[in-house]
Amino acid sequence: MTRSIIVLDTTLRDGEQVPGAKMNVHQKIEFAQQLKRLNVDIIEAGFPASSAGDFESVREIARTVGDSVSITALARAVKSDIDAVYESIKLAQNPLIHIVLGTSNIHVEKKFNRSKDAVLQMGVDAVKYAKTLLPQVQYSTEDASRSDFEYLWTTIEAVVKAGATMINIPDTVGYAVPEEFGELIHKIKERLKNLNDQVILSVHCHNDLGLATANTLAAVKNGAEKVECTINGLGERAGNTSLEEVVMGLKVRENYFNASTNIRTKELIKTSRLLTYLTGLDVQVNKAITGENAFAHSSGIHQDGLLKDKQVYEIMSPEEVGADSMELILTARSGRHAFRNAVEKLGFDAGEGEEFEALFAKFLQLADAKKEVYDHDVFYLVTHHRTYEDAGSHLYELDSFQVVTNALHPTATVKLKKGGETVQDSTVGDGPIDALYGAIKTIVGLDVELKDYKINSLSRGKEAIGRVNIRIEYQGKSYSGRAMDTDIIKASALAFLNGINAVLLDAAQEVQA
Repeated sequence: MTRSIIVLDTTLRDGEQVPGAKMNVHQKIEFAQQLKRLNVDIIEAGFPASSAGDFESVREIARTVGDSVSITALARAVKSDIDAVYESIKLAQNPLIHIVLGTSNIHVEKKFNRSKDAVLQMGVDAVKYAKTLLPQVQYSTEDASRSDFEYLWTTIEAVVKAGATMINIPDTVGYAVPEEFGELIHKIKERLKNLNDQVILSVHCHNDLGLATANTLAAVKNGAEKVECTINGLGERAGNTSLEEVVMGLKVRENYFNASTNIRTKELIKTSRLLTYLTGLDVQVNKAITGENAFAHSSGIHQDGLLKDKQVYEIMSPEEVGADSMELILTARSGRHAFRNAVEKLGFDAGEGEEFEALFAKFLQLADAKKEVYDHDVFYLVTHHRTYEDAGSHLYELDSFQVVTNALHPTATVKLKKGGETVQDSTVGDGPIDALYGAIKTIVGLDVELKDYKINSLSRGKEAIGRVNIRIEYQGKSYSGRAMDTDIIKASALAFLNGINAVLLDAAQEVQA
């Protein structure tokens, strides 16, 4: 009988620890709603004790999507952290407290500077306290793959007796290799059966040696019942286990693993692209499942084989993961029905009345400039159109701009709108973008520092959409901004403004908190 594997997505917690990947509360809710459509079993929404903003984000996610998805958040083995998790997730229908504490010698001796018995007791006390708040408690034995096994097991045994309902075995620094990690999971699974066969065994692997997916699948083969992953493998250092790779590995090789998930795989590509859009972190083109070239074939031999039978060179179809094998190319002569069909085919609600007409008008502008509009264009048109929808009058909007560049004095003139007010300024810079950003900084009055600037082409053709990703720093905090347009200078201005608006949204949230 096929086992059903529980999938926990930690993109909003572990994935967001990547420099430049921070999302504001509106973006986190948007992504959590997509995870709900993807049908993940558990969303780890953040680390609420870390900041008031993270606490508020977790609480809003629990309120927004916690009706049908289990919500958890991370706590260290201290009472204040556990209280923060409980208060932020208690609105969800099936909340879960997640406690983490190290078990390796280096963690016990260097990180905690305590005896092994003292650290073990910290974990037991934390679980007992969490159980007074909620029935579901997960305990993560941080750095388990480098831990002495008998101490690791002693810890697991103690916290299970204290009430832990899930035991998570992390390969925190990506040290494990598949055969070894599989054996570790098998040993723990066998002992757990005799201790308490109702406790769920979970794994959380990092990708420092490029083995996160392999280690996770080896763990499933050896009895793990739950996997912790992130979309696109996002995470600290080299990243986490990629959700899409594990899910499709289990689906394509179901007969081997004798296991499956409840993930709606046709939502995988859309989820990956949404995360890329929200964070500005691109997926490598040859990334398994979600990379741009994952289903592309250029070799003549491959093309010949595919024309005869797709299974010659494809072990899964693009449609299974939500990618289209053929695109409907739109033009300015495409009517409203064709455009609505293209939007809804990508999984979006095209809206009605004025909302749809505003979106259709932007499509016509793009089609006039670009001539041919592809699915990628429609995706970014819709997401960009709604990025700061109803965000409030305290955000800036680009009204107009002019950039003059030469070898002597590149100059930019920018006019911005904020609510009902319009402000204009001109600045000379070292180049056109420097002048453009200097004018914007003068108008908004924020001393932000540009840390990263990147341009990518998102689609095909001479009039392709260009995407600009920027990262700025303000008062020690990092913010990202991104925008798309056929005019790369305009996209640069919009991306910088989006970064500025992220600063303003963050400040507004702190005031509310």
